[in-house]
Amino acid sequence: MQKMKTHRGAAKRFKVTGTGKLTYKHAFTSHILTKKTAKRKRQLRKDGILDKTNEKSVKRLLGI
Repeated sequence: MQKMKTHRGAAKRFKVTGTGKLTYKHAFTSHILTKKTAKRKRQLRKDGILDKTNEKSVKRLLGI
C-alpha cells in the first residue's frame, strides 16, 4: 500500500505543538479592522488551539 500523502493546504494552515496539539491562525484579521475593538484584534493575534472534535480529521490530512 502507498504512503498517505500530506494535504498541502492543511499543512500550510496547521502546526503541531510539542505536546501533539494543533495550532492555527485566527480568521478575520486582514481587513475591515476599524469596527473591531482593540481587545478583539489583540485576541485574534494569538494562535488558536484546534478543538478535540476536529483533531482526528486534521491529523489524517497532515499524515500524522
